[in-house]
Amino acid sequence: MNLETPLVALDFLPQVRARQLSRFGLPTVGDLLLHFPRRYEDRRQFDEFPTDTTEGAVCVCGIVARSQLRRIRGSQRMFDVILEDGRGTAIGGRLMLRWFNSPWVEKMFAHGQRVVVYGKPKRSGTNMVISHPDFEVVENDADESIHLKRIAPIHGATEGITPRLIRWIIWKVLERLTDADIPTLLPAKLDPTPRAWALRQMHFPESFEALEKARRHLVLEEFFRMQLAVASSRAEHQREPGAAHCGSGELMRRLHESLPFPLTGAQQRAIGEIRRDLASPHPMNRLLHGDVGAGKTLVAMSAMLLCVEAGFQAALMAPTQILAEQHYLNFKRLLDPLGIRVALRTGSRREGQEALDGSLFGPDDAPQILIGTHALLYEGAGFTKLGLAVIDEQHKFGVMQRAKLREQAGEIAPDVLVMTATPIPRTLTMTLYGDLDVSILDELPAGRGKIITGIRPPSKLPDAAKFIRSELEAGRQCYIVYPLVEESEKLEAKAASAEFAKWSEMLAPMRCELLHGRVPPEEKEAIMDRFRRGESKALIATTVIEVGVDVPNATVMLIENAERFGLAQLHQLRGRIGRGGHKSYCVLITSAEDAESVAKLQVLVDTIDGFRVAEEDLKQRGWGNLLGTEQAGKSGFRLGDPVAQLDLMQLARNHAFLVFEHDPALERPENAGARQLLAAARNSAFAQVS
Repeated sequence: MNLETPLVALDFLPQVRARQLSRFGLPTVGDLLLHFPRRYEDRRQFDEFPTDTTEGAVCVCGIVARSQLRRIRGSQRMFDVILEDGRGTAIGGRLMLRWFNSPWVEKMFAHGQRVVVYGKPKRSGTNMVISHPDFEVVENDADESIHLKRIAPIHGATEGITPRLIRWIIWKVLERLTDADIPTLLPAKLDPTPRAWALRQMHFPESFEALEKARRHLVLEEFFRMQLAVASSRAEHQREPGAAHCGSGELMRRLHESLPFPLTGAQQRAIGEIRRDLASPHPMNRLLHGDVGAGKTLVAMSAMLLCVEAGFQAALMAPTQILAEQHYLNFKRLLDPLGIRVALRTGSRREGQEALDGSLFGPDDAPQILIGTHALLYEGAGFTKLGLAVIDEQHKFGVMQRAKLREQAGEIAPDVLVMTATPIPRTLTMTLYGDLDVSILDELPAGRGKIITGIRPPSKLPDAAKFIRSELEAGRQCYIVYPLVEESEKLEAKAASAEFAKWSEMLAPMRCELLHGRVPPEEKEAIMDRFRRGESKALIATTVIEVGVDVPNATVMLIENAERFGLAQLHQLRGRIGRGGHKSYCVLITSAEDAESVAKLQVLVDTIDGFRVAEEDLKQRGWGNLLGTEQAGKSGFRLGDPVAQLDLMQLARNHAFLVFEHDPALERPENAGARQLLAAARNSAFAQVS
């Protein structure tokens, strides 16, 4: 037997059980051993029977005295089991176990059975009750030592397979495996603990100290696997054939001189880092990471001018038509005086159509800068010599879409600059974007208005409307944001379409407009154009305005049902105001009173620093939730938590990059485990992270 052995080949395991485990996602011995317990019960000494409500769960062992099934409220059923303290104590404590509408439980108990119970007790009248507890019937058999008088693992189970049965199967498997059957994958310099010992302790720990040591080894193994994939991806990218795409900088100098404001120190630093990459023959793969309004677009424009000056094309891909058109207008305004040919390519528009049509103009007249949406990924986009691909709000694009844009350059890989205004905690920068060089814009341009954020209950909405009217009468503009386009019977949240008429009446005669994702592209463009020019004063919208919309005259944002938005999303929305010189106001309307929602919204009141917001968001939502569904693949960790174990992630990263530095092909015998981990990583979610 070894880790590759199918469970159906085990002589002690009935075929029906092996097939059940395979359907559960555990077809081999190795898969079974990586099915770690979800918790542990210390059965070396059970808790006393509780006499009052407790803060946490208890683990007790008792004897079934009697059971009772009652019908309540028509067809509803309540099943009670009376458990007596089976340890022979003089007190003779009692505990009631209770289930509602759980007929499968009713056949599980018999008088005199010994039962281990885990749950949180509450007082109900004169009884102590645990509702819907975890439980396990203790059978007096030769295998009792597997289940009692030890720290017992409680594994996730499935229909027909109980935690007790999984525990027994894993015990039997580990009995038959030698340590040689479980080779260690981590380098001894990273952690000298044998993998076989760690796996045995994870399932059947001798002590909680041994369990923590085993967990640390296996978490390091997960993190090292990921960082090997990151280091490998970086090494492969650097081996791709590239070219220098950097001109003298004359066009960039003229652009900067035409601006009515100086660049921040952070912008100058980022441009310098990007310029060095563009001048290198190796392909650039850089993340430009900055808070809302930090001036990323100007940095990208500077890089694109360096590329154009070297005789190549540059492209900028944005996630929405609104943002692509806004970039196009800004680029035209700033670059037309420099004689730069700029073209727009979206699903519904092709500005500069003649320049995109090679049959009308020669290659010298082709657009030097192309701006667009996903339409840039397809034939006819107008690429002739792509040298630099800039991807705005890169988290909105899948890995495959980004790779497809790079393919437009042909055999020579273009330089790639990905930008995000979603502040990324250091943890994520090291994991999701670990194969990228990072430039951070941590300064805001001078002259930006202060943003004040406040939380208000729905009863204060009339006061907020009066305040908005006063701002509009002073010549300013506002956004009013809703979580839904239309009202829903399932969700108790307001909708932009339903509230539009109300706001139009409250703010009359000033013009209000409705904007959401279902508005046709041509109409959406016209609405945004009127708002930019100040013809309309209030935009009642959904999160379609979340990214990149830049109207310096907008000074108020009111967000209804604010508790329904994520913290990072609220920060992005708030970033649409405060872009001019006027003081701005963000009003969060919420009826939520739960501590979690209040704490989330209070973060925005306390700070406008996006990096602080991001760290709090990561703490509140956790690693798995923060990854979400927009990245290809999921976190891929069974045990590790990069937020709580950042030190281990850093340790794994340093060692993985060191391994590749000394042995790029992982050919040395001591890197056999690393080869195996890298092969596993390439078949996992991490292969999709870029």
